Amino acid sequence: MSAMTRRDFLGHIESAAVASVFGLTGSASAQTPGDRPIQAADVVVLNPATKVPVSLIVDDSTCLVNLNRFAMPQFDEALGRTNKTSAHDWRSWPVEIPDSFVRKFGTWCAEHGVKGKYSIVPFPACVGRLDRTLPGWTQRELADSIELVRTLMVPNWDIHPEMITHTRVIDLATGHPFADHSTRFMENWEWTTGRSADEIGAYLAYALRILHNIGLPSEGVTTPGGFGAKARPELSIATLQAIRDVYKAEIPHYFRDAVVEGPGSVAPRVENATDLDGSDPRCVVSVVACTNDWTGGWDNTPPEGADRFITADLKSGRMVEVIERGDVAVMMSHWTGIYWNGQELGFKVLQEVVQRLHARFDNLVWMKLSEIARYSAARALTRIDSAEGRVEFRAPFACPAFTFTVRRGKEGTVPRIRTAGVDQPPFKRVQRPVELSAGTWCDMGDGRVICLDLPRGRSEVLI
Repeated sequence: MSAMTRRDFLGHIESAAVASVFGLTGSASAQTPGDRPIQAADVVVLNPATKVPVSLIVDDSTCLVNLNRFAMPQFDEALGRTNKTSAHDWRSWPVEIPDSFVRKFGTWCAEHGVKGKYSIVPFPACVGRLDRTLPGWTQRELADSIELVRTLMVPNWDIHPEMITHTRVIDLATGHPFADHSTRFMENWEWTTGRSADEIGAYLAYALRILHNIGLPSEGVTTPGGFGAKARPELSIATLQAIRDVYKAEIPHYFRDAVVEGPGSVAPRVENATDLDGSDPRCVVSVVACTNDWTGGWDNTPPEGADRFITADLKSGRMVEVIERGDVAVMMSHWTGIYWNGQELGFKVLQEVVQRLHARFDNLVWMKLSEIARYSAARALTRIDSAEGRVEFRAPFACPAFTFTVRRGKEGTVPRIRTAGVDQPPFKRVQRPVELSAGTWCDMGDGRVICLDLPRGRSEVLI
């Protein structure tokens, strides 16, 4: 499996030693899964309503600040001015990605059903804290920008902090960057190495509280560059702790890794599951992207084009490959590449990709990362017992459109769910799996496919 971070710095950096501190190599799967329940062998949990979840990750976004314009000189300083990326004329890049583009992007995505994750870097490149002030913009402009995210983006996008600054590490005791400008105190590099889950969790919580202060919800975090690359177990636990502490979210999740080629699994990873039968079940989900930022790099690398995702004849490309095998298909992009200094090069690529996907497939469901995380957790952590004529569930988490297949019941029987000993109305039959929604069923081969809104706790489906 080829595991890497989202930022393909290897194409821009000559030194292998420098590449290693970006955390671009190594296994992404050596995490602690935690508890797992018994699941009946004759019951198979399928994708939600048998559809393939797709999503879009947008990294490096924030309010107003064009992050790469301000990050570039800080990265250059940390790397001792050896980073060839910094040869770009970053001084000519705009300081702002305007709200007019956020509105254009968010509106188009809503019209085409696109959902996913949208970062809000809380203290972008140390320019200013979003819960206090952004030097260079008025308080009214900042407030309007936050309100636009709250009203336009939040309904269809999870909001993640991408650490605190996406550049220099903040001293939590002072709120200021550390004096050390080396990679040891840059969020993208070495700072997390050797640190405990509590230390990393406190850092995540600081970022989350800024978003909480400005009224933006969050159930997940995104790591910049190599953050957590050599502290994966600690990062997983820290995410679980910080998000539950600040937001009380039931199923925290995070985005750190991408598998952009080959047959390796891109399934979300349900980690550190505990107390599944208790009053406070816990887990954290690592969501994995299946593409690189082919809509344009964080540093205005030109887009590689729609064909990397899905070709014009709709027959091949990474998204086709992943969708056809039924895996969760999460695309990754960078906000700065989508905007591309006002030329919107990445946005044009994204629009073409979405149009091609919708032309090729009729079995896709766009989901936010939190929705993907919830389904993944329910799929992995629900106890399932099978007896003659019924399937019994003990679910630590409720889950919409939970879908499973089991051998057919007696001819003429209609499935129904029983909760708290009370039979609910019978499910409605549909003719094809693609027509499934909660409360429906269909026969497929020698199996019966049933889709329901799974309640938390005990329930049973009468077959």
